[in-house]
Amino acid sequence: MGKITVVGIGPGSIEDMTPRARTAVESADVVVGYTTYIKLIEKLLDGKKVIGTGMMQEVDRCRMAVEEAVNGSNTVVVSSGDAGVYGMAGLVLEMLLQCPGESRPEFGGTIAGVSAVNAAASILGAPLMHDFAVISLSDWLTPWELIQKRARLAGEGDFVIALYNPKSKSRPDYINQIQKIILESRDPKTPVGIVTGASRDQESHVISDLAHFTEEEIGMFSIVIIGNSRTYVKDGYMITPRGYKV
Repeated sequence: MGKITVVGIGPGSIEDMTPRARTAVESADVVVGYTTYIKLIEKLLDGKKVIGTGMMQEVDRCRMAVEEAVNGSNTVVVSSGDAGVYGMAGLVLEMLLQCPGESRPEFGGTIAGVSAVNAAASILGAPLMHDFAVISLSDWLTPWELIQKRARLAGEGDFVIALYNPKSKSRPDYINQIQKIILESRDPKTPVGIVTGASRDQESHVISDLAHFTEEEIGMFSIVIIGNSRTYVKDGYMITPRGYKV
């Protein structure tokens, strides 16, 4: 019987992988992941069996990974960022636990990685110094009505809000609707940072405000961070005070 491990490879650059994550990938027989993420770690994959699938094929991808482990291979499933944050950790573990005990591969655990929101925050300055909420605007697995409710409550609760999957060709207006919702409870001058391609080639970022940030270029590889009532910008850095006296 083999082993299956879920690995967060970080936001993009191999330099941002943890040593433990890199060791797990290098020691694997089989590496499974979304094709775009596989390309980020190509230099670590020589001599390995690689199974890459496209977007929206997560169930098939995880099923193939579990089968490889059942057949005796040391298998790693990779996710960008942290595998436990919008990654494959939950799905792999659910499928693994469905295997009968006598034929269940060893679970090598989930190896944490630097999440996209952490990478984006580090580029902007220090916007996540106080309580924050992370919300995905993808309605593929979550009803849009529920996403709007979560955004509204996070806004009312004065959380810093980080938005994953903020905009795509199939839902170009969701980000504008979220903007309107947050404006119901927050000052239009509230700082908003947008980071695209954090830790990848052609990384970019911009700091705007709640009233105008949707005028900036935003895509599926962007993270949007909306400040709370105390967040401010100084000398190009976005800062949310924790409360210390300076």
